[in-house]
Amino acid sequence: MLPACIEWLKRQGVSFDRDADGDVALGLEAAHARRRIVHAQGDGAGRIVLNALVRAVRALPSIAVVEDVRAVELMLDEGAVAGLLCARTDGLAATVLPTRRVALATGGLGGLYAHTTNPLGATGSGLALAARAGAVLRDLEFVQFHPTAIASGADPMPLATEAVRGEGAVLVNGRGERFMADIPGAELAPRDIVARAIFAELKAGQPVFLDARAALGQRFADRFPSVAALCRNTGLDPGRDLIPVRPAAHYHMGGVRVDRRGRASIEGLWACGEVASTGLHGANRLASNSLVEALAFARWIADDILGKIGPRSTARAEVSMAGNIGGSAMRANGIRELMTRHVGVIRDASGLHKAVRLLARHVAAALGSGSDPALVALLVATAAFARRESRGAHFRSDHPALGAVRHTEMTLASALTAAAALQDQNEPNSLRDVA
Repeated sequence: MLPACIEWLKRQGVSFDRDADGDVALGLEAAHARRRIVHAQGDGAGRIVLNALVRAVRALPSIAVVEDVRAVELMLDEGAVAGLLCARTDGLAATVLPTRRVALATGGLGGLYAHTTNPLGATGSGLALAARAGAVLRDLEFVQFHPTAIASGADPMPLATEAVRGEGAVLVNGRGERFMADIPGAELAPRDIVARAIFAELKAGQPVFLDARAALGQRFADRFPSVAALCRNTGLDPGRDLIPVRPAAHYHMGGVRVDRRGRASIEGLWACGEVASTGLHGANRLASNSLVEALAFARWIADDILGKIGPRSTARAEVSMAGNIGGSAMRANGIRELMTRHVGVIRDASGLHKAVRLLARHVAAALGSGSDPALVALLVATAAFARRESRGAHFRSDHPALGAVRHTEMTLASALTAAAALQDQNEPNSLRDVA
């Protein structure tokens, strides 16, 4: 299926990099046993693929693109999808889109963390939408932290792609020590291992740098033009200078539980991409697998929906709403700091306990979709508290060993019940008191 996805992208106009013999060039990334990653314009594959897909969508008359609105509620009829309540981004009005079929493709939740490579709007809105409708969620505790986000002060943080290490760049601390040298896989160990090693150096007061001078030197800009441009914007020349890096929230392996056709537990609901938990990424996604996973499931979901075309929903077409139902203002600085400190690279029962209790109070005090960031954060923290082992991207310093293989499954109702059991009246009442 994956080669077919690449061929389909080629037909959409994506031109992948080729080697001297004219074959598609393959790159090596962390924890991969061989070169198997295709690239476009060096490190520009994501942007180029996205642009090609946008062009394809806008060229199809059968697709209506609706902008400046957001989904705020899945409407149900006897437990099945019956419509989608949408609000204008200014929050002044709402519209119901009658439908029996909704496919969520809303991305991840990295924006819940103070250090992230994701857009700040990526706060798990699709996950909240599904949770409020009663969908089963799975493995929410598995948040991957990319080891080498560029620590330039930007928010979100620019990414020094893993392929830079695949081409020989190494990690050094402030003393110039290559601290990954004796770890199996060294700089190309799995992402969770590299992230924790960098995190340990930072906790010890040592800055960490990506050193590509010997491996790439002045070839850096040709091989990785986007990263080179990001470095230049901060006054760095990656061919001559060390690149300061740190772990940052990057990808969510958990999400809405779906089957092999992308179907969620609610009739008429599918989920695709980072909002979905397909199980294909386990507890620690391998680099570059997410894009092809999304492409493969998108095709399977489309085929499944075509096979289920039924009568249109009879839900009302228009609804008038007073006030602003669209404001999910993050009140987020406190949430982001809380998540980074207590639900981050390394976790323990005490920190997770604090996070769950405080986030539960925050959700209870907020109204409607305005509490979505805190709600999603609560779901992740509750799942992390429940998994008393270390596996992949989920590392518990108080439970460092592997336990029995299992999924963490929950609904919003079960998560709120678990969170309520942890409440303590002596806990602080402010996010900032904990963060």
